[in-house]
Amino acid sequence: MLSMAIAMLAIALTAASCGGGALEKNIKLAFIDADTTQARFDSICAIIKDNPKKYSQFIKGDKGEINIDALAQYINEVGSKLRPPMSWNVKAYGLKELTLTVYFERSGSMIPYDTPGGGGQLKKAVNDLINFFPAKEGTKINIVNDNIYPYSGTVDSFLQDRNIYSSTSGTGDASYTDFKLIFEKIIQAQKPGNVSVLVTDLIYSPKNTADVSVEKILNEENSVATSIFKTYKGKSIIVNQLMGDYNGQYYPYNGTPFAYNGKRPFYVIIVADAATIDRMGADDKYAKFLRPSGTTGSYRFNQAQSDINFKLVPDWKDNVGKFRPSRSENNVLTNCEGDRETAIMCFTIAANLKPLGKDDAFLSNAANYNVQSQSGFEIAVRAIKPSDITNNNRSYLDGMTHLITAKGKFKTSRDELTISLPNQFPQWIKDSSSTSDTDPAAAGFASTTFGLEQFLQGIYDAFSAGNDNYGKIVIKLDN
Repeated sequence: MLSMAIAMLAIALTAASCGGGALEKNIKLAFIDADTTQARFDSICAIIKDNPKKYSQFIKGDKGEINIDALAQYINEVGSKLRPPMSWNVKAYGLKELTLTVYFERSGSMIPYDTPGGGGQLKKAVNDLINFFPAKEGTKINIVNDNIYPYSGTVDSFLQDRNIYSSTSGTGDASYTDFKLIFEKIIQAQKPGNVSVLVTDLIYSPKNTADVSVEKILNEENSVATSIFKTYKGKSIIVNQLMGDYNGQYYPYNGTPFAYNGKRPFYVIIVADAATIDRMGADDKYAKFLRPSGTTGSYRFNQAQSDINFKLVPDWKDNVGKFRPSRSENNVLTNCEGDRETAIMCFTIAANLKPLGKDDAFLSNAANYNVQSQSGFEIAVRAIKPSDITNNNRSYLDGMTHLITAKGKFKTSRDELTISLPNQFPQWIKDSSSTSDTDPAAAGFASTTFGLEQFLQGIYDAFSAGNDNYGKIVIKLDN
C-alpha cells in the first residue's frame, strides 16, 4: 500500500509540473532551484522563441522580441502560487544597451556655476552622468539656450574641459532659454532606448518679459509645462536638485542684474520612456546615474503604481497577540487576538520596496504612508539589516528590503489594513520655489528657484491622473 501511495504521489507531482507546459515548468524549477540568473532567464526566453505561436502573448513586434513586461507579470504569477510565494524581478534582464544624450544649458545665469574659483559641482555632476552611464561611448552632447546646438568637441574633450562655458562661447543666444522648444525637441528626438538629460537652473526665462507681471509669467510657465507633457503619456521625467557654487552676475526676472557669490540650486532632469526608467531602476548599475551624488531632492513624474512583494513574518520579536498566517493566501491573518490585558495586536511584514525607486530616508518615514483600518493600526518602517536575517526567518526576509510593523487594538471580528504610499507632489519642490528673485539678501535666495513649483506642478498635472500611489499593501485579519 505504501509503495502504491508513493507511486501515486510521484505521478501527481509529475502531472502538476507538466500541466502548465514547458514554460511554466521551467519557471517553477527556476524558483525551486533558486536559480534566478540571467542564464536561466535566457533559457526561459528561448522556450518562448522556439514556439512563438503558443506563447504569442510574450512576443512583441514582427522581429520576435520578448515582451519583458508581460513575461515578468507571468513569472510572478507562477511564483505567487508556490508555498511560500516567491517573486523574481526580471525587468533588468530585458534592458538592451541604451544611448545617452546630454543637453547642457548655456544661459547667462548658468555661466557663474563653473568659474575657476568655484567648487565645480555643476561640471562634476555632468561628468558623473556620463561616466556612470554604462554605454558611455555612444553619448551625444548638445548645448541649449534659445535652441539646441551640437557640441563641437568630443565626449572626452567635454569631460576634460575646465572652463566649458568659455569653450562654448558664442553658441546660441545666452540671453534667454526656450524651455518649450527644448523639451519638445528632446522628446521628439528620442528613439527607443534613448535616455536624455537636461542640465539646467530651470529658471523660466522666455524672451521679451519686460513689464510682464509675475503672476502672468508663473501662470504661463505652468500652462506651458502641462501643454508639453500631456501629449507624451509614455514618457517619464526624473528631476534631481543639486547645489553648486555660484560666482557672477545673476539675472532676475524683470529686474536689474546683480553680482552674487554663494550657493544656488541647479537641476539634472532625466527624460526617457517610462518602461525604460522602470528597467533602469531595477538594475543597480544605473543607481548612481538616476540619482547623482549630491542630490538634495528628487522626484519622478509619471511613475506607475508598482506591485509590492511582501510576506507576513509569523515569528518576530516585535509581534504581540495571537495570529496565524493563512496557508492559502499571502495577505491573510487568521485566528487573530489582541493581547489579553491591552487588546493590542502587533505583527510584522517583510516587504521589497526597491521597485518603488525611493531612497531609504523616504521609505523609512512612516509619515509618508497612508494607513487605514477599523482598529486604528499605526506602522513603523525600517530597512532590513544583514543582522536581522537568521536561519529561522531567512525564507521570509530574503529578497526583502524593509520591515513594516503594524500595531493597533484589535477588537473586531474582521478588519482590513491598507498601507499605501501616496504619490503626492513633493514638499521639497514647494520649499525650493520662489516668486521673486530680485534680492540676494532675502531669506531663501540661496536655496530657491524662481517659478520652480509652477513649472513642475504643470508637469505633475499632465501626468497625475491614475497614479495616486507608488504601491499598496492590503492585509486581511480574521479572528
